[in-house]
Amino acid sequence: MDLSNLYQRALNFEFLSAEEGVFLFENAPLAELSYIANELRKKQVPYNKVTWIIDRNMNTTNVCTANCKFCNFYRIPGHAEGYTTDIETYKRKIDETFRYGGEQLLLQGGHHPDLGLDYYAGLFKQLKALYPNLKLHALGPPEIAHICKVSKVSYHEALTTLKAAGMDSMPGPGAEILDDRVRRLISKGKCGAQEWLDIMEVAHQIGLTTSATMMFGHVETILERFEHLVKLRDVQAKKPADAKGFVAFIPWTFQDVDTLLRRIRRAKNDTTAEEYIRMIAMSRIMLPNVKNIQASWLTVGKQTAQLCLHAGANDFGSIMIEENVVSAAGAPHRFTAQGIQDAIREAGFEPQLRNQQYEFREMPEHQEQVIDY
Repeated sequence: MDLSNLYQRALNFEFLSAEEGVFLFENAPLAELSYIANELRKKQVPYNKVTWIIDRNMNTTNVCTANCKFCNFYRIPGHAEGYTTDIETYKRKIDETFRYGGEQLLLQGGHHPDLGLDYYAGLFKQLKALYPNLKLHALGPPEIAHICKVSKVSYHEALTTLKAAGMDSMPGPGAEILDDRVRRLISKGKCGAQEWLDIMEVAHQIGLTTSATMMFGHVETILERFEHLVKLRDVQAKKPADAKGFVAFIPWTFQDVDTLLRRIRRAKNDTTAEEYIRMIAMSRIMLPNVKNIQASWLTVGKQTAQLCLHAGANDFGSIMIEENVVSAAGAPHRFTAQGIQDAIREAGFEPQLRNQQYEFREMPEHQEQVIDY
């Protein structure tokens, strides 16, 4: 393979194979790889703004049967620390989110054996009745697959019902690495790779905007990372012309503190800053049909995320008023609304508040600063 030829094909927005992606990742100088990705970014997002969002990650429940070996957050059914969030807690935290300038709830939870489609549809309707302007960025393919099994419904029925109940968009959790060899090792109880992809395809067909993710740096091979990107790209290529499909891609690093995956599989997060920047650049190159690439400051920190803005990333994600799952595995980084804007400016860009559809928002006139989250 020839680097110059691959560079030119990438600049032409051609689809590179997984093997070609691995070659670039392993052989291209970081400066050249960053340059190519940044040029693509400037064509796809032709302004000097970096977007960010104010939202809150809440969990419907911590009861889960998926048995993910990288998760310290879940509790098995019947555990004394298991809970299902009550409506008063939702109200208190949503009110607080609005005071902080947010308008969205990123709502996820575990594979609770007793919570099916009726429960989630009822919850969404109740939340939208209480807060008509609230945006629900909710669930994810593994939870949809679980809901379908519990309620014995199809993906299409589950998603159309949830959309009608108030689900505005769907995040992309549970992708990890979209290869069943890896999934059997790290999260045997979750849906398979093809199920994840099929659910996203149905979501796009009914007009739900979604995002895609990858958690890397554990037991996967480099080739499996790039096969993951190709699979996402192929699903995006099938979306209806008037649908956004995957509005963004967010790769993050495995957080290993006290996880079963580290103890049993000896998986340790050794991802360097350079490797993460390379993955951001390659995400831009391998996904020419996904407009927005987000740098995960939560897992790699401020300085590495800032460098990613010069290597293909155009989004800095959320201040995350609340986040429980990744933080429980050791992610130590935090941002306030002012802090995230300062970080973007320090990197040479203009911060721009957005919503989940990547539409620009004005900064709220009256906004309390997050003090403790």
